[in-house]
Amino acid sequence: MENADAVPVPAADGLTFRALGTEDLDEWLAVVERIASAENAPWHDSRSELAAHLLDDANPAALNTVAGFDGTGAVRAFARMAKNPAGAKAVVFGGVDPQWQRRGIGSSLLTWLEARVRARFAEDGQAGPLVRTHTHEGSTAHAALLQAAGYAVVRYYSEMLRPLAGAPVVPAPAGIRIVPFTPQLAEAVRLAHNEAFADHWGSEPRSVQQWGLLLANDDLRPAWSAVALDAATGEVAGYQLSLYDPERFSREGREEGYTELLGVRRAWRGRGLAPALLSDAMARYKSAGMDHACLDVDTENPTGAKGLYEKMGYRALRCTLAWDKHLGDGRSGD
Repeated sequence: MENADAVPVPAADGLTFRALGTEDLDEWLAVVERIASAENAPWHDSRSELAAHLLDDANPAALNTVAGFDGTGAVRAFARMAKNPAGAKAVVFGGVDPQWQRRGIGSSLLTWLEARVRARFAEDGQAGPLVRTHTHEGSTAHAALLQAAGYAVVRYYSEMLRPLAGAPVVPAPAGIRIVPFTPQLAEAVRLAHNEAFADHWGSEPRSVQQWGLLLANDDLRPAWSAVALDAATGEVAGYQLSLYDPERFSREGREEGYTELLGVRRAWRGRGLAPALLSDAMARYKSAGMDHACLDVDTENPTGAKGLYEKMGYRALRCTLAWDKHLGDGRSGD
């Protein structure tokens, strides 16, 4: 069985590689921001999200992260791998400081990530390791690296946007109450989320800790989030959780509420609950001074989510690509 000791540490002239720790958080964020600025990326991990990655018990940072530090202690490259226990895939992330690119560091990090994925599947007693990663549609250099390494695009996600002026008003279906999200509802919403997304491509259940880290995200706006309750039973029928990224206004010239998660449990589907939750979210955004609403959708979502969002006035803004590689057998795809 492979283990962490069998995973070769990346190498690059002028850099010392080791795992990331909480003491490296500011330097890690700094390189993420430099990369995003150079690539004109529409979004990047926030400090709160990076901190959550370092605290994820299912993916200890000591084994599942690596970073290259220069002589001043600045992070110039990084990689991270995440996998749920018994999960069918591992998801990898990484980047190289713009000033340190074109030196083979990205390839070295990808080699480390794939070795770590193989080791992790072995640790979990699973065969057929599958690795997944994502790129923005404008990340041509990143895409070229992945193509050369045998990755193939398997899915497209569309970021969609609509102005809040003239937003539709959709009442809750009969027998449903839409109430503000509260900490008291957090666990019931987690369970509802895991059920609602059980049939979504690529989705895996969120643990109590992973859910808690999401709810601790500095960008989460509980007052903009809501839960749909069955009036007769009190059960959670659906929910939406919303975020606000304070950097988006200066970067893109608009203030927007972002619907991070929207789900309806199967027993309550087909009754117009999703449009009602979106309408409620847009009203909350507008009340908070936002001028746009934004969300992401899997363009092949079998529930017809993309068509629903288009009917609600959302329009495609840009695309994110999901790439897969089956390690060891040369196949690509889901």
